[in-house]
Amino acid sequence: MTTSVNDETLREEVRQWLSENWTPEIAEELRNEAPTHYTASPAQQRWLTKVVDARWAAPRWPEEWFGRALSNDQAKIIEREFARVKAPGTGQDRINLWANTLLAQGQPGLKEKLIEGLLKSSVNMCLLYSEPGAGSDLAGIRTRADKQGDEYIVNGQKVWTSGATTADYGMLIARTDWDVPKHDGISFFFCPMKQEGVEVRPLRQITDESHFNEVFLTNAVVPAENMLGKPGAGWKVLNTALAYERSVMGEAARGSRHGSTGGAEAQPLIALARDAGRLDDPHLRQQLAQTISYRRLNSLNTARAKADLAQGTSSSIMSLGKLAMSRILHEEARLRTEILGAESLLEGQEYPAAEDANFLSLNAYFTSIGGGTDQIQRNIIGERVLGLPKEPEVDKTIAFKDVKTGVGST
Repeated sequence: MTTSVNDETLREEVRQWLSENWTPEIAEELRNEAPTHYTASPAQQRWLTKVVDARWAAPRWPEEWFGRALSNDQAKIIEREFARVKAPGTGQDRINLWANTLLAQGQPGLKEKLIEGLLKSSVNMCLLYSEPGAGSDLAGIRTRADKQGDEYIVNGQKVWTSGATTADYGMLIARTDWDVPKHDGISFFFCPMKQEGVEVRPLRQITDESHFNEVFLTNAVVPAENMLGKPGAGWKVLNTALAYERSVMGEAARGSRHGSTGGAEAQPLIALARDAGRLDDPHLRQQLAQTISYRRLNSLNTARAKADLAQGTSSSIMSLGKLAMSRILHEEARLRTEILGAESLLEGQEYPAAEDANFLSLNAYFTSIGGGTDQIQRNIIGERVLGLPKEPEVDKTIAFKDVKTGVGST
């Protein structure tokens, strides 16, 4: 294998590989073995193993980390060929939150241990960021990690943690220094979840699901080698991770209750309007055209932002895509309700159109909150994209131990 390959040779190589490996039987197997929201199915893991071993999963990455050291333009050739036959698994060097963060900021030993499993989805992950008293202001976290020899002992509470019940590791931010301002005393870890000091309690959501959890950490042990970045420099690592998370949330969102990401399971809006006999309504047609245009524009903006996102950096433009997607989902859900009229009051799987409309209306709030609220995205866009003045932060420059708060104590 060589990294100096011309476009046509590369295109032929990936086409040949797909023709030999992406069979109708594998495609059918993947459809029949649907993954859960947070774990890959055995069929998916088998396919991803093939893709990773052939170095198609992360072609922009260095060869030593399962990549091909290709340019962004050549990596897109691979992605287009996979998309042409509807095969998953490539492009993880853009969208795999866990692996990208680890590659950019992790220590060599941790990379050797986990990156392959993250690419193959055999290692399950969750995010241990938000706390009951530190949600929109993540820098206000009070979960603490105290160093003892070659380990850190972690105590605190996290909340709104998706996938915590199945996770092998959680990407954890914890305070390691209380004598510096709040942004400077945070460190970033891969915290082992399968240990006695980690308790996971599911939370009941408005959609009657329990994808979120609260996590209690009581003398949980994290090896020092599981720290990403330097001690006290976790805020920088977090911003890298958040950029990848927001890029995914800005590009796609969950579909119907029983569907998967991207909305493929929910009936398209135009088809829904046609079936309801509403497609000739000029006012509704205008709303449909606007919503569809917004989604297309957002996909182009997200692609532009990803093209500018170098490995290990963050992009404020990602906040624009994430904010736009949350508004698009709310508007699409509102349109579904308007199209159905009184039928939207029905409930249950025997009324699938109403079931989708109601579920998507409720679930749209997930995108408005997860990965940073809409309000936080507006602040980021205003300050870092538009250059507007920052909001006052009276506690930004004082030692965190001196910050006045009604939540917990040091």
